[in-house]
Amino acid sequence: MPGKKILMLTGEFTEEYEIFVYQQAMEAVGHTVHVVCPDKKAGDLIKTSLHDFEGDQTYTEKLGHFFTINKTFSEAEAQLDQYHAVYAAGGRGPEYIRTDKRVQAMVRHFHETRKPIFTICHGVQILIAVDGVVRGKRVGALGACEPEVTLAGGTYVDLSPTEALVDGNMVSAKGWTALAAFIRECLKVLGTEIHHRDDLAQAAE
Repeated sequence: MPGKKILMLTGEFTEEYEIFVYQQAMEAVGHTVHVVCPDKKAGDLIKTSLHDFEGDQTYTEKLGHFFTINKTFSEAEAQLDQYHAVYAAGGRGPEYIRTDKRVQAMVRHFHETRKPIFTICHGVQILIAVDGVVRGKRVGALGACEPEVTLAGGTYVDLSPTEALVDGNMVSAKGWTALAAFIRECLKVLGTEIHHRDDLAQAAE
């Protein structure tokens, strides 16, 4: 099976693990992940953030690593038909890129063509900015996003920190601690199968 092309939507201070880990895991099994940010070109840098829970009433935020954008935003806009799925990464990026009409149009394309839509943590903020995307869907996200999911017509599911949820062509999770389960379910929706051999000698051939 040929690899699929996934469009990842990011902004400044998107969660670093949800960019780096997701991209590398998908590319390790043969898929292509184009990471875009409004008004950024391939080779441009964005700052990322790292959120954690350290005993406070809400999460803390630290500066993450720089990430090198690998696809020019305007080129991705013109090539949406070439992508098999879209992924809305979390962190702080979603709160501002969701107001960008171009980002909304991208999400609308995947919704209307019924292609897979993947969302984690705050990423759901991007989806709820487009009417109908989460309506009627069971969706996991950071708990702070529950009111928005509900007002957009979705059903918020309070997943554990390591769970992922599949509803039709949508895969969602609460945050980066669920990346293993989230990636696994994304691969299933994409039709990717991973088989393990029991015979080590056979594997060495």
